[in-house]
Amino acid sequence: KKLGGAVVRNRLRRRLRAIVSGLAGALPPGAYLVSAGPGATELSFDELRRAMSQAVRSATGNRAADLSERKDEGT
Repeated sequence: KKLGGAVVRNRLRRRLRAIVSGLAGALPPGAYLVSAGPGATELSFDELRRAMSQAVRSATGNRAADLSERKDEGT
């Protein structure tokens, strides 16, 4: 409950799920565990997406997240 009540946690969970599903095609196959700290609840969706893209780049060592971000910016 470090992130807040159930409503706050579920909102963050839905936002992270939407971001990860947008990156899914660019991620190598495997299982991923995503965690967020208390500050994540204060981020806008775009800020959270940028942070997630950066984390994916660091974890996978590729630029797949950048490609997904550019695609989203055009729509």
